[in-house]
Amino acid sequence: MNSQTRRLHYFFFGQNFSDGVRITLSILLPALVLAQLGHFAEGLTISTGALCLSITDMPGPVGHKRNGMLAALGFVLLASVLTGLVARQPWLLGAAVALQAFVFTMLLVWGARAAAVGTAALLAMVLTLARPLPLAEVLPHALQLGLGGAWYMGLALLVHRVQPYRPAQQAVGECVHALAYFLDLKARFYDPSTDLDDDFRRLVAQQVVVNEKQEAVRELLFRTRQIVNESTSTGRRLVLTFVETVDLFEHVTAIHYDYAHVRAVFGESGILPEVSRLIREIGAEIDHLGAAIQAGRPYTRPSGNLGAGLAQLQSHVAALDAEPKAAGRTRVLRKILVNLRDIIKRVENIRRYFDESLLPQRNRRRAAEHARFVAHQDLEPGAFRQNLTRHSAVFRHAVRMMLACVLAFTLAETLWQGRHSYWILMTVTVMLKPGFSLTRQRNVQRIVGTLAGGALGAALLWLLPQAEGRLLVLLGCMLVAFSVQRTYYAVSVLFLTVCVLVLFSFLGLGYLGIFEERVIDTLMGCGIAFAAGYFLFPRWESEQLHDFMAAVLKANLAYLRQLADRLGGRPPAPTAYKLLRKEVYVASANLAAAFQRMLSEPKSTQRHPREIHEFVVLNHILTSNIASLTAALPEVPRAIPAPALESRRALASAATALQKSLARLQPQAPAPPAEPRFLEPTPALAAAPTDKPLLEQLAFLQKVSTDIGKVTEAIAQG
Repeated sequence: MNSQTRRLHYFFFGQNFSDGVRITLSILLPALVLAQLGHFAEGLTISTGALCLSITDMPGPVGHKRNGMLAALGFVLLASVLTGLVARQPWLLGAAVALQAFVFTMLLVWGARAAAVGTAALLAMVLTLARPLPLAEVLPHALQLGLGGAWYMGLALLVHRVQPYRPAQQAVGECVHALAYFLDLKARFYDPSTDLDDDFRRLVAQQVVVNEKQEAVRELLFRTRQIVNESTSTGRRLVLTFVETVDLFEHVTAIHYDYAHVRAVFGESGILPEVSRLIREIGAEIDHLGAAIQAGRPYTRPSGNLGAGLAQLQSHVAALDAEPKAAGRTRVLRKILVNLRDIIKRVENIRRYFDESLLPQRNRRRAAEHARFVAHQDLEPGAFRQNLTRHSAVFRHAVRMMLACVLAFTLAETLWQGRHSYWILMTVTVMLKPGFSLTRQRNVQRIVGTLAGGALGAALLWLLPQAEGRLLVLLGCMLVAFSVQRTYYAVSVLFLTVCVLVLFSFLGLGYLGIFEERVIDTLMGCGIAFAAGYFLFPRWESEQLHDFMAAVLKANLAYLRQLADRLGGRPPAPTAYKLLRKEVYVASANLAAAFQRMLSEPKSTQRHPREIHEFVVLNHILTSNIASLTAALPEVPRAIPAPALESRRALASAATALQKSLARLQPQAPAPPAEPRFLEPTPALAAAPTDKPLLEQLAFLQKVSTDIGKVTEAIAQG
């Protein structure tokens, strides 16, 4: 299949589409079934409860999903009862809105899933105040919402019971897909027609995506007992494939050279397009493997193309090496060949895991090792109280949300009393995010999606006067909207707006009036959310970047130390090394993501964007070269000669430069202890003569570390 077909394959077999199908069915079925029985209003309320619970159905272990949905069910009941009891008392209702907006937003202190629980409760609050009820109907209304939530939770858990491995297969497949695109971006560096700065920006952005996918897989695989214990061949295949892809990502990252120099030296030889083509072929092969993993089917694509491409490239390098003027110049090409050979070998390993007879046997020790790669977050009850301070970012966001919701509620109750003015408050609760950059992005997407969806919905309703046709439109738009809500928010809003217009047309309301009111309410809600994010206790990304930069320096310093240990005859244990590697990639991805968010904020709040971009690139180069050197060294201590004095000095100088950079960013932090191991090899190993290629690589590490120091100094002085 070609690249477009693979993208469609990943979409239809992915987690987002399967979630979209489940959410659509869980919302439509109660309303349709009860409408046939003459209880449409009750069915609509039950469907609303299912919609509220669907917000908490985030990817992750089934135990976490179950606990999150149970918590959401309780908070939805609480919010609907509290709001219903005071719905006819404006002052009490305003106080209830303020209290719930603050408390439910504060749930963010326990992580993203808890924040989704709070959002579900806020949605229940808004939808309850949309139609004030007599006191006698408050409890039945809340119970109907709870019934809808229980229906959704039961359906979600049933799907997992029937297909326990599907979420893990989908997550691993998407992780492999992201890695394949990362490799495709690496191929651009060998294309003389591309801009290197643009290539770096794309690569760093995709590194963030790869890291997010890997973290999601770790959370899912290593917290699911049935999988992490490798009790079945499917579980072993998923765990082993993921471990192999993480190692593969390291090898892909290690393919880093002075691309400007490579282009200048070999641009006219014609070999660079061959390198680029082979890297893209490897990426396509990885992408096909990911598609097979995601679909849970055997891998049947014929092999052999990669080996032939590598052999052809090797012949071309040998021909260049034979030229008299190429003396010593093709060493970088031979290094590229070695890296590509290792990558192809790991791709073959993943391919072999599809063969049942070649799967390794169950390893009980691996479960304990895998658990160390998952970040643990305890739900400490005291975290809520500890964050009730103005120094807490969550507290400031909760206050911001409370004030914005009170303003939206007041506006809806006094100045703009439309039939559906609760849409203003709903827009605020959905649009206002902890970071201004995401708030701004979502506001733009919301407005564009609403306008486009209103136009499309009006056209469809005009063309389809029949109820059957409109019902099919409603079904299709819901399916698309809920399938892309995590990835293409503007598209999701577009189709949700069509759904709203179609739904109100079934209730006998004019769609043009509904469209006008929705646009006005959306503009008001987005304006309040944008203003709150900009003026109320904003925390700009530039204020946090020093912490992210320091984390990257610490991780790279630890990564450099393991290289020094390996050269000194003290290689770390494989698990310890992989933990260090994980910390480097996580810290680098966090910094890159924060930098991207800063660039979307007002220019007046940005600090040293050019220098920070250079810092990101230099640290990526440093990580890549440490990974390349590490991969080239054996893991058996006795096979490693002690480094020559020049090599140890280069390592010590690089470490010192990184430590000084760290001290500039965090002057109050205690200084790290001295590291004599950079200068003292293991006594049992005799000093080896100077290895010129190794010394050149270590000297390059020293230069990059020094350049990082210069950039850090410029940033710290600003």
